[in-house]
Amino acid sequence: MVKKCITALFIITCLTACKTQPYDVSVPPDGYTSNTTLKIAYATGALKLIESEFPVPSDLKEYKDVTYKTVDSTHLKLDIYHSKTMAQNTPLIVFVHGGAWKKGNKQDYLRYLVDYAKKGYVTATVQYRFTPKVTYPEMIEDVGDAIIWLKKNADDYHIDKNKVATVGGSAGGHLVMMNAFTNTQENAAADSLSSNVQAVVNFYGPTDLTTDYAKNNPSVSALIGKSYADAPAAYKEASPLFFVSKQAPPILTFHGTLDELVPYEQADRLHAALQKAGAISYYHLLEGWPHTMDASVKVNAYAQYHMDAFFEKYISKP
Repeated sequence: MVKKCITALFIITCLTACKTQPYDVSVPPDGYTSNTTLKIAYATGALKLIESEFPVPSDLKEYKDVTYKTVDSTHLKLDIYHSKTMAQNTPLIVFVHGGAWKKGNKQDYLRYLVDYAKKGYVTATVQYRFTPKVTYPEMIEDVGDAIIWLKKNADDYHIDKNKVATVGGSAGGHLVMMNAFTNTQENAAADSLSSNVQAVVNFYGPTDLTTDYAKNNPSVSALIGKSYADAPAAYKEASPLFFVSKQAPPILTFHGTLDELVPYEQADRLHAALQKAGAISYYHLLEGWPHTMDASVKVNAYAQYHMDAFFEKYISKP
């Protein structure tokens, strides 16, 4: 009986730890001791999640399901949001959802899309093709083509095509990093209609697909379409880590220490490689938080606080 009481007290302490700390969005919110205590917090309602489905505010203009590319009769679409009162071209933030390259929805980032449109940016979210119907690099090409389409049609949506940032989570983080690192300003076309961007935000995206963990992950194997034994070069060619250079655009990375899908060491190595190359890299490692941690109200607020400063510095100022 005493043992049960002690266990119950421990769980209550874990669940209330975040509540008893001062709530300052500029500092990392208290995390959890393990994924078990986190799941208990979620089940009991102690872990508050952001709204993921809600009406688009009436003061925003929404362009829904705009086709940016057609491949073999498949229409790939994107959504765009901006203030109805917008009168001049404005920096663009493109969001790319996750889902292990095999699932997900462009509406997954509605919270960000709306919040940043209300903050004065044009926001867009992109559909891309999934495995097993396609393999690397088709989905990366989709993201790049979406960015180029947005630049070509910039004036129709109040977009400043010279101030573009991308944001991706998990598989989406991988895709935006691959696009950014392989399409630097140094390689941009003279007409500026390449898929290069001026800033990148990476939420827990895989950076090295050649590790033992990645090589044996079925989602990674499906992405490449072959086993590592059959195509080791392809696994390296699909890894953002190996394209790091001084020319990489500024990047802001968020990762949690409880991430069971993408080990946080992937972000550690990325940040170290970017710093060594002389690129601009900001890294927030959040103790006690899992994959998709920004679905938490407090983590989301923390992430947006630092994203605000990052965007202001790299795509907003003249």
